[in-house]
Parts: sequence; C-alpha cells; structure tokens
Amino acid sequence: MYSLLLALIYLAFISLGLPDSLLGAGWPAMHAELGVPISYMGIVTMVISGGTILSSLLSDRLTRKFGARIVTVVSVFLTAAALFGFSFASKFWMLILFAVPYGLGAGAIDAALNNYVALHYKSRHMSWLHCFWGVGTIISPFVMSYALASSVWNNGYRIVGFIQLGIALVLLCTLPLWKVNKTAAVTEQKSVGLIGALKIRGVPFLLLGFFAYCAAEATAMHWASTYFAEVKGLAVEQAAQFASLFYIGLTASRFVAGFLTEKLGDRKMIVAGTCILLAGIVLLVLPAPTPLAVAGFIVVGFGCGPVYPCIIHSTPNNFGAENSGAIIGIQMASAYVGSTFIPPLFGLLGRRIGFSFLPWYLAAFALLMILMTELTFRLTKKRETPADKE
Repeated sequence: MYSLLLALIYLAFISLGLPDSLLGAGWPAMHAELGVPISYMGIVTMVISGGTILSSLLSDRLTRKFGARIVTVVSVFLTAAALFGFSFASKFWMLILFAVPYGLGAGAIDAALNNYVALHYKSRHMSWLHCFWGVGTIISPFVMSYALASSVWNNGYRIVGFIQLGIALVLLCTLPLWKVNKTAAVTEQKSVGLIGALKIRGVPFLLLGFFAYCAAEATAMHWASTYFAEVKGLAVEQAAQFASLFYIGLTASRFVAGFLTEKLGDRKMIVAGTCILLAGIVLLVLPAPTPLAVAGFIVVGFGCGPVYPCIIHSTPNNFGAENSGAIIGIQMASAYVGSTFIPPLFGLLGRRIGFSFLPWYLAAFALLMILMTELTFRLTKKRETPADKE
C-alpha cells in the first residue's frame, strides 16, 4: 500500500509536468497563427503563474481542511479542463481565460505534494518525484512537434488533455490508498501561518534563492525553442523538439540524484548542481555550431536537476516539520513569482538586444540562487533546537 501510494504520487507529478513544456514548445507557431508578438508568451505565463501564486499561498489551509489527496485529484481535473480549453483557443484572449484554471490547479498540487513527500518520504523519493515531473515535460514537446508536423498546435494541447484526464481518473479511483499515512497527516499539525513563517530566521533568504532558481529554470524552459529558432535558425518543428533537451537533462539528473542525495545531503547536491548548471551556460556562451548548443541545454538541465527537490526536501529539517506546510506554500509562491515575471522580462530584452543574451541571463539568476541558499543553510545550521526555529 505504501509503495503503491508513492507510485500514484509519482503519477500525479507526471500530470503536473505535462502542461509545463507545451507552451514553450508550441509558441513559435502559436504566436504567428494568433497574430500576436512573440513576447506575448510572457502574458500567458504571467496569468498562469498568478493563479499558481494564489493557490500556493492557500495550499496549506486547503490541505489541512480537505487533505492532500482531495487537493491533488481536484487540481489534476482542473488542469485537464484548462488544457482542453487551450485546445479550442482560436484567439489570444482565450488562452488568457483558460490560463486561470490551469494556474490554480498547478499551484495547489505542487505545494501539497511537495510538503507531503518532504514529511513522509526519504530524500531520494523527492528527487525521483521531480524526475517524474520531468517525464511529463519531456513527453509534451514531442507531442507538440507531432501536432505541428501533422496538423495544428491545438491538437498538441488536446492530446495532452486526454492524457491528463486519464491520470485524473486513476487518482480518483484510488483515493482510499491515501489513508496509509493518515496517522501522520499534515492536517493534524499546528500551522504557523503565512505571517509567522515569514518571521522565521532564514526564510526570506530561502525565498529569494528559490525565486532566483525558478526564474532561471522557467526562462530556460520557455525560451529554449525560441532560442534555437531565432539564434540558430532552425525550423519551428525542429526547434520544438530541441526544447525537450533541457527537460531530458533535468529528468536524467533527478534520477541519478535519487541515488546520491542521502549520501551527500541536500546542501552538497545543490552546490554540485549549480556548478554543472554554470558549466552548461559556458557551453551556450561559446560561439559554436548548433550541436554545442544542444549539449549546453542538456548540461544546463542536468545541473538544474537536484536543486529544486533538495531545496524543498531540506525545508522540514531546516525549519521544523510543524512549519514546513506554510513555508513550502510560500516557497511555491516565490517560485511562481520568478516564473511569472522573469521569463517575460527576457522576452522584452530579447526583442531589443537579441535572444543570444539568454546564457548571461540564466547565469545571473543561478549565481543569486546559490548565494541565497548557502546563506539559508548557514543561518539554519546555527539553530540549537527545533524550538529555536521561530
């Protein structure tokens, strides 16, 4: 039962990753058909992220009231409905409309499941959990590439919508399995609240570091396809396929990290991932042919791999299990603030100074991330007892 529940949580994270790479992969064709500037992808991502910020901040309260299983199932159904809405969009405003339920669903499931796994499972499962998110992100660019080659981009969203609906039905039929962890349910913990969480020493630095990481990750995700199309001159169909390179590196890294995290610990894994990430950025900076850029995006993704899950998994240890629900909810909100504003900002800069600026943009946020997370670990390491975490 315990292992089967873990498998279902993995499945839920595939569903979370499925929509995340669709927009970036399809946007070179979507913006042309909808008759909007290429930078308008930022507007769509801002609306999605606005919904995720709201639902992330409310996730601790929702999870304590309804339980992680109900929040998860409802959220997957909500994102499935949003994907079907995208598939019927013929005007730009329709994308904006359906971006709202997609964002609300994604934020709730992200925060609820991350906290659930951080509390109930070992660090290797957190890495593998996000590895399965990567599986979802790898599948979608190929689906979009197939749709662009055979029909229209709308069908890419429709296909992924049906996959998402199937996952939602599986989760609905297996709701009783979640009772395996009932005695240790998050709903039984006392909540520190959002304001109280922000007052805990080290939390503001953690939020800034997580913001910076997710800003870099989201920018690489959303603009990889455009980078290959605008900078390397590839056709939009091939550029959509190459968008999966970042996700392939990310997913492979998280699979490998699952075998290393318990030996090295979260902090060392974050440092190692940052070093690999910066090495990948160097490959993108070098004036070289497309194959080197291909390798660069894979290495960037590989470096990003352990950072997100290790930051999340370290939260209960750094700040106490009783505070983790509220803090992880705020972490998700700070992550989506980065995802909301930083990729659109790059779109505006790209139009003015060229999309070849992407590697330098990523490097700036990667450096900010490692500085803030290291400061967080140093501050929390000085705590004498769990009681001192407030």
